Amino acid sequence: MTTQIIFSEEFSRHNNTGHPENAERLHVMIEEIKKAPFYKDLEFVKPEILPEKFLYEVHSTRMIEQIMDISDEGESWIDMDTYVCRSDYEIARLAAGGLVKACNNVMKDEADNAFALIRPPGHHATKNRSMGFCLFNNAAIAAKELSKQGKKVLIFDFDVHHGNGTQDIFYDRKDVMYQSTHLSPHYPGTGDTDEIGIGDGKGYTINAPLSHGNGNNAVSKILDEVFLPVAKQFNPDLIIISSGYDSHHLDPLGGLRFTSGFFGEMTARFQKIQPRVVCTLEGGYNLQWIGKCLVSQLGQMINNIVKYDDISNESENVDEVINQIKNEISSYWEI
Repeated sequence: MTTQIIFSEEFSRHNNTGHPENAERLHVMIEEIKKAPFYKDLEFVKPEILPEKFLYEVHSTRMIEQIMDISDEGESWIDMDTYVCRSDYEIARLAAGGLVKACNNVMKDEADNAFALIRPPGHHATKNRSMGFCLFNNAAIAAKELSKQGKKVLIFDFDVHHGNGTQDIFYDRKDVMYQSTHLSPHYPGTGDTDEIGIGDGKGYTINAPLSHGNGNNAVSKILDEVFLPVAKQFNPDLIIISSGYDSHHLDPLGGLRFTSGFFGEMTARFQKIQPRVVCTLEGGYNLQWIGKCLVSQLGQMINNIVKYDDISNESENVDEVINQIKNEISSYWEI
Protein backbone atom coordinates (compact mmCIF):
# COMPACT_ATOMS: atom_id res chain seq x y z
CA MET A 1 0.00 0.00 0.00
CA THR A 2 1.42 3.37 -1.04
CA THR A 3 0.72 6.44 1.08
CA GLN A 4 2.04 9.73 -0.21
CA ILE A 5 2.92 12.73 1.95
CA ILE A 6 2.74 16.05 0.13
CA PHE A 7 5.18 18.36 1.89
CA SER A 8 7.58 21.24 1.34
CA GLU A 9 9.74 23.32 3.65
CA GLU A 10 8.39 26.30 1.69
CA PHE A 11 5.26 26.18 3.88
CA SER A 12 7.40 27.44 6.79
CA ARG A 13 7.64 30.81 5.06
CA HIS A 14 4.07 31.44 6.17
CA ASN A 15 4.89 32.15 9.79
CA ASN A 16 4.03 34.35 12.73
CA THR A 17 5.64 32.99 15.90
CA GLY A 18 3.07 34.65 18.18
CA HIS A 19 0.14 33.09 16.31
CA PRO A 20 -1.18 29.58 17.09
CA GLU A 21 -1.10 28.69 13.37
CA ASN A 22 2.66 28.95 12.89
CA ALA A 23 5.45 27.07 11.14
CA GLU A 24 6.32 25.00 14.21
CA ARG A 25 3.15 22.95 13.66
CA LEU A 26 4.59 21.22 10.60
CA HIS A 27 8.02 20.83 12.19
CA VAL A 28 6.67 18.79 15.12
CA MET A 29 4.52 16.72 12.78
CA ILE A 30 7.45 15.79 10.59
CA GLU A 31 9.50 14.85 13.66
CA GLU A 32 6.71 12.59 14.91
CA ILE A 33 6.40 10.92 11.49
CA LYS A 34 10.13 10.16 11.58
CA LYS A 35 9.60 8.20 14.81
CA ALA A 36 6.80 6.10 13.30
CA PRO A 37 7.51 2.45 12.42
CA PHE A 38 6.23 3.04 8.89
CA TYR A 39 8.31 6.17 8.15
CA LYS A 40 10.48 4.50 5.50
CA ASP A 41 7.37 3.18 3.74
CA LEU A 42 5.94 6.65 3.12
CA GLU A 43 6.49 8.36 -0.21
CA PHE A 44 7.25 12.05 0.15
CA VAL A 45 6.16 14.17 -2.81
CA LYS A 46 6.82 17.83 -3.54
CA PRO A 47 3.74 20.00 -4.14
CA GLU A 48 3.22 21.96 -7.34
CA ILE A 49 2.00 25.54 -7.32
CA LEU A 50 -1.64 25.97 -8.33
CA PRO A 51 -2.18 27.78 -11.63
CA GLU A 52 -3.85 31.13 -11.00
CA LYS A 53 -6.85 30.33 -13.20
CA PHE A 54 -7.94 27.59 -10.77
CA LEU A 55 -8.21 30.15 -7.95
CA TYR A 56 -10.69 32.23 -9.93
CA GLU A 57 -12.98 29.21 -10.36
CA VAL A 58 -13.51 29.08 -6.58
CA HIS A 59 -12.74 32.54 -5.14
CA SER A 60 -13.67 36.10 -6.09
CA THR A 61 -11.29 38.39 -7.94
CA ARG A 62 -11.33 40.87 -5.06
CA MET A 63 -10.35 38.20 -2.53
CA ILE A 64 -7.52 36.85 -4.68
CA GLU A 65 -6.14 40.31 -5.43
CA GLN A 66 -6.20 41.22 -1.74
CA ILE A 67 -3.86 38.32 -0.93
CA MET A 68 -1.73 39.15 -3.95
CA ASP A 69 -1.35 42.80 -2.97
CA ILE A 70 -0.55 42.15 0.69
CA SER A 71 1.99 39.48 -0.30
CA ASP A 72 3.83 42.00 -2.45
CA GLU A 73 3.95 44.59 0.33
CA GLY A 74 4.95 42.42 3.31
CA GLU A 75 3.26 41.02 6.41
CA SER A 76 -0.16 42.35 7.32
CA TRP A 77 -3.50 41.18 8.71
CA ILE A 78 -6.77 40.54 6.88
CA ASP A 79 -8.67 40.42 10.17
CA MET A 80 -7.74 39.98 13.83
CA ASP A 81 -7.18 36.23 13.31
CA THR A 82 -5.65 35.95 9.84
CA TYR A 83 -2.17 37.10 8.84
CA VAL A 84 -0.51 37.29 5.43
CA CYS A 85 3.27 37.15 4.96
CA ARG A 86 5.42 38.31 2.09
CA SER A 87 5.18 35.75 -0.75
CA ASP A 88 2.05 34.16 0.78
CA TYR A 89 0.25 34.42 -2.53
CA GLU A 90 2.69 31.82 -3.85
CA ILE A 91 2.79 29.78 -0.63
CA ALA A 92 -1.01 29.56 -0.41
CA ARG A 93 -1.15 28.49 -4.06
CA LEU A 94 1.54 25.90 -3.32
CA ALA A 95 -0.65 24.51 -0.52
CA ALA A 96 -3.72 24.31 -2.73
CA GLY A 97 -1.69 22.88 -5.59
CA GLY A 98 -0.29 20.26 -3.24
CA LEU A 99 -3.74 18.98 -2.36
CA VAL A 100 -4.81 18.99 -6.02
CA LYS A 101 -1.71 16.93 -6.83
CA ALA A 102 -2.45 14.48 -4.02
CA CYS A 103 -6.01 13.96 -5.25
CA ASN A 104 -4.94 13.52 -8.85
CA ASN A 105 -2.23 11.02 -7.87
CA VAL A 106 -4.72 8.91 -5.94
CA MET A 107 -7.29 9.06 -8.73
CA LYS A 108 -4.61 7.95 -11.22
CA ASP A 109 -3.66 5.05 -8.89
CA GLU A 110 -0.16 6.43 -8.40
CA ALA A 111 -0.89 6.12 -4.67
CA ASP A 112 -3.50 4.29 -2.61
CA ASN A 113 -4.09 7.36 -0.47
CA ALA A 114 -2.32 10.56 0.51
CA PHE A 115 -1.93 13.22 3.18
CA ALA A 116 -1.36 16.82 2.10
CA LEU A 117 0.77 18.18 4.93
CA ILE A 118 0.21 21.76 3.83
CA ARG A 119 -0.40 25.21 5.26
CA PRO A 120 -1.88 27.77 5.52
CA PRO A 121 -5.09 25.81 6.16
CA GLY A 122 -8.21 26.43 4.15
CA HIS A 123 -11.64 25.38 5.38
CA HIS A 124 -12.76 28.82 6.67
CA ALA A 125 -12.00 30.60 3.38
CA THR A 126 -15.30 31.32 1.62
CA LYS A 127 -15.92 32.31 -1.98
CA ASN A 128 -15.34 35.95 -1.11
CA ARG A 129 -13.34 36.13 2.12
CA SER A 130 -10.12 34.85 3.66
CA MET A 131 -10.66 34.31 7.39
CA GLY A 132 -10.02 32.05 10.39
CA PHE A 133 -6.27 31.56 9.69
CA CYS A 134 -7.16 30.51 6.10
CA LEU A 135 -6.24 32.29 2.85
CA PHE A 136 -7.56 30.04 0.05
CA ASN A 137 -9.77 26.98 0.49
CA ASN A 138 -7.51 24.04 -0.33
CA ALA A 139 -10.16 21.31 -0.02
CA ALA A 140 -12.66 23.24 -2.11
CA ILE A 141 -10.16 23.94 -4.88
CA ALA A 142 -9.20 20.26 -5.06
CA ALA A 143 -12.83 19.12 -5.02
CA LYS A 144 -13.68 21.63 -7.75
CA GLU A 145 -10.92 20.24 -9.97
CA LEU A 146 -12.18 16.69 -9.47
CA SER A 147 -15.77 17.73 -10.19
CA LYS A 148 -14.62 19.14 -13.53
CA GLN A 149 -13.53 15.59 -14.36
CA GLY A 150 -17.04 14.34 -13.60
CA LYS A 151 -16.05 12.93 -10.19
CA LYS A 152 -18.15 13.04 -7.04
CA VAL A 153 -16.31 14.12 -3.90
CA LEU A 154 -17.21 13.75 -0.24
CA ILE A 155 -15.50 16.17 2.14
CA PHE A 156 -15.57 15.05 5.78
CA ASP A 157 -14.40 17.71 8.24
CA PHE A 158 -13.68 16.82 11.88
CA ASP A 159 -11.98 20.11 12.88
CA VAL A 160 -13.35 21.56 16.12
CA HIS A 161 -14.44 24.61 14.10
CA HIS A 162 -17.10 24.41 11.42
CA GLY A 163 -15.71 24.70 7.89
CA ASN A 164 -17.96 27.54 6.87
CA GLY A 165 -15.92 28.26 3.76
CA THR A 166 -16.15 24.76 2.33
CA GLN A 167 -19.87 24.71 3.04
CA ASP A 168 -20.33 28.12 1.39
CA ILE A 169 -18.55 27.15 -1.82
CA PHE A 170 -20.58 23.98 -2.47
CA TYR A 171 -23.87 24.92 -0.81
CA ASP A 172 -25.86 24.78 -4.06
CA ARG A 173 -24.16 21.74 -5.61
CA LYS A 174 -24.82 18.01 -5.48
CA ASP A 175 -21.54 16.70 -6.91
CA VAL A 176 -19.63 17.63 -3.74
CA MET A 177 -21.04 16.57 -0.37
CA TYR A 178 -19.89 18.28 2.83
CA GLN A 179 -20.17 16.52 6.21
CA SER A 180 -18.94 18.22 9.37
CA THR A 181 -18.69 17.47 13.08
CA HIS A 182 -17.76 20.55 15.11
CA LEU A 183 -18.20 22.26 18.47
CA SER A 184 -21.21 24.56 18.82
CA PRO A 185 -21.50 27.32 19.88
CA HIS A 186 -17.98 28.11 18.70
CA TYR A 187 -16.16 30.07 16.01
CA PRO A 188 -17.29 30.86 13.30
CA GLY A 189 -20.90 30.47 14.47
CA THR A 190 -22.17 28.45 11.50
CA GLY A 191 -22.98 24.76 11.02
CA ASP A 192 -26.46 24.28 12.49
CA THR A 193 -28.42 21.14 11.62
CA ASP A 194 -30.80 23.09 9.39
CA GLU A 195 -27.96 24.18 7.10
CA ILE A 196 -28.43 21.46 4.47
CA GLY A 197 -27.84 23.30 1.18
CA ILE A 198 -29.98 25.19 -1.31
CA GLY A 199 -31.32 24.44 -4.78
CA ASP A 200 -29.66 21.37 -6.30
CA GLY A 201 -27.46 21.18 -3.22
CA LYS A 202 -30.26 20.49 -0.74
CA GLY A 203 -29.37 17.47 1.35
CA TYR A 204 -25.71 17.55 0.33
CA THR A 205 -24.53 19.54 3.36
CA ILE A 206 -24.85 17.73 6.69
CA ASN A 207 -23.79 19.34 9.95
CA ALA A 208 -23.48 17.75 13.37
CA PRO A 209 -22.99 20.56 15.93
CA LEU A 210 -21.50 18.97 19.04
CA SER A 211 -21.74 20.03 22.66
CA HIS A 212 -18.74 20.93 24.80
CA GLY A 213 -17.29 17.65 26.07
CA ASN A 214 -18.50 15.38 23.26
CA GLY A 215 -15.88 12.94 22.02
CA ASN A 216 -15.22 9.57 20.40
CA ASN A 217 -18.43 7.80 21.38
CA ALA A 218 -20.71 10.67 20.44
CA VAL A 219 -19.14 11.06 17.01
CA SER A 220 -19.11 7.29 16.44
CA LYS A 221 -22.86 7.32 16.93
CA ILE A 222 -23.26 10.17 14.44
CA LEU A 223 -21.11 8.33 11.91
CA ASP A 224 -23.08 5.10 12.34
CA GLU A 225 -26.55 6.62 12.21
CA VAL A 226 -26.11 9.44 9.70
CA PHE A 227 -22.81 10.24 8.02
CA LEU A 228 -21.71 6.79 6.85
CA PRO A 229 -25.12 5.58 5.59
CA VAL A 230 -25.49 8.80 3.61
CA ALA A 231 -21.90 8.61 2.34
CA LYS A 232 -22.54 5.09 1.09
CA GLN A 233 -25.61 6.25 -0.84
CA PHE A 234 -23.74 9.25 -2.25
CA ASN A 235 -21.03 6.83 -3.48
CA PRO A 236 -18.12 9.27 -3.88
CA ASP A 237 -15.22 8.71 -6.25
CA LEU A 238 -12.84 10.17 -3.65
CA ILE A 239 -13.05 11.33 -0.03
CA ILE A 240 -11.21 14.40 1.21
CA ILE A 241 -10.80 14.52 4.99
CA SER A 242 -10.25 18.00 6.42
CA SER A 243 -8.05 16.97 9.32
CA GLY A 244 -8.22 19.48 12.14
CA TYR A 245 -6.60 18.13 15.30
CA ASP A 246 -8.00 20.91 17.46
CA SER A 247 -10.82 18.45 18.24
CA HIS A 248 -8.29 16.55 20.40
CA HIS A 249 -9.17 16.80 24.09
CA LEU A 250 -5.99 18.71 25.01
CA ASP A 251 -6.09 21.35 22.29
CA PRO A 252 -5.96 24.92 23.64
CA LEU A 253 -8.50 26.19 21.08
CA GLY A 254 -10.80 23.20 21.40
CA GLY A 255 -13.58 21.92 23.63
CA LEU A 256 -14.20 18.44 22.23
CA ARG A 257 -12.80 15.23 23.69
CA PHE A 258 -11.34 13.18 20.84
CA THR A 259 -8.37 10.96 21.66
CA SER A 260 -5.42 10.64 19.28
CA GLY A 261 -6.36 7.12 18.21
CA PHE A 262 -9.83 8.21 17.15
CA PHE A 263 -8.51 10.12 14.14
CA GLY A 264 -7.30 6.86 12.66
CA GLU A 265 -10.55 5.11 13.58
CA MET A 266 -12.67 7.73 11.77
CA THR A 267 -10.45 7.41 8.72
CA ALA A 268 -10.90 3.63 8.74
CA ARG A 269 -14.67 4.00 8.74
CA PHE A 270 -14.62 6.20 5.64
CA GLN A 271 -12.11 3.95 3.87
CA LYS A 272 -14.77 1.23 3.92
CA ILE A 273 -17.03 3.56 1.91
CA GLN A 274 -14.29 4.59 -0.54
CA PRO A 275 -10.61 3.57 -0.15
CA ARG A 276 -9.48 6.57 -2.21
CA VAL A 277 -8.94 8.94 0.73
CA VAL A 278 -6.88 12.13 0.74
CA CYS A 279 -6.39 14.07 3.97
CA THR A 280 -5.51 17.74 4.22
CA LEU A 281 -4.26 19.57 7.29
CA GLU A 282 -6.56 22.13 8.91
CA GLY A 283 -6.31 23.10 12.60
CA GLY A 284 -4.60 21.63 15.66
CA TYR A 285 -2.47 23.69 18.04
CA ASN A 286 -1.20 21.44 20.85
CA LEU A 287 2.38 20.89 19.71
CA GLN A 288 2.77 17.86 21.99
CA TRP A 289 -0.16 16.02 20.41
CA ILE A 290 -0.78 17.09 16.80
CA GLY A 291 2.03 14.85 15.53
CA LYS A 292 0.58 11.85 17.36
CA CYS A 293 -2.88 12.59 15.96
CA LEU A 294 -1.39 12.71 12.48
CA VAL A 295 0.51 9.43 12.96
CA SER A 296 -2.74 7.81 14.11
CA GLN A 297 -4.33 8.72 10.78
CA LEU A 298 -1.29 7.77 8.73
CA GLY A 299 -1.00 4.43 10.52
CA GLN A 300 -4.51 3.57 9.44
CA MET A 301 -3.88 4.74 5.88
CA ILE A 302 -0.71 2.66 5.50
CA ASN A 303 -2.12 -0.29 7.48
CA ASN A 304 0.42 -0.08 10.31
CA ILE A 305 -1.50 1.07 13.37
CA VAL A 306 0.30 3.15 16.01
CA LYS A 307 -1.35 3.53 19.42
CA TYR A 308 -0.65 6.06 22.16
CA ASP A 309 -1.61 6.05 25.82
CA ASP A 310 -4.36 8.65 25.55
CA ILE A 311 -7.74 8.55 27.27
CA SER A 312 -10.45 11.13 27.78
CA ASN A 313 -13.77 11.30 29.60
CA GLU A 314 -16.63 12.60 27.50
CA SER A 315 -20.29 13.47 27.36
CA GLU A 316 -22.36 11.36 24.97
CA ASN A 317 -25.51 13.49 24.75
CA VAL A 318 -26.00 13.50 20.95
CA ASP A 319 -29.41 11.86 20.49
CA GLU A 320 -31.18 15.19 20.09
CA VAL A 321 -28.69 16.37 17.48
CA ILE A 322 -29.01 13.10 15.56
CA ASN A 323 -32.79 13.39 15.54
CA GLN A 324 -32.57 16.97 14.29
CA ILE A 325 -30.25 15.94 11.44
CA LYS A 326 -32.53 13.06 10.47
CA ASN A 327 -35.55 15.36 10.41
CA GLU A 328 -33.70 17.73 8.07
CA ILE A 329 -32.33 15.23 5.56
CA SER A 330 -34.63 12.17 5.73
CA SER A 331 -36.44 13.28 2.58
CA TYR A 332 -33.15 13.18 0.66
CA TRP A 333 -31.47 10.01 2.07
CA GLU A 334 -32.51 6.70 3.57
CA ILE A 335 -31.50 6.89 7.24
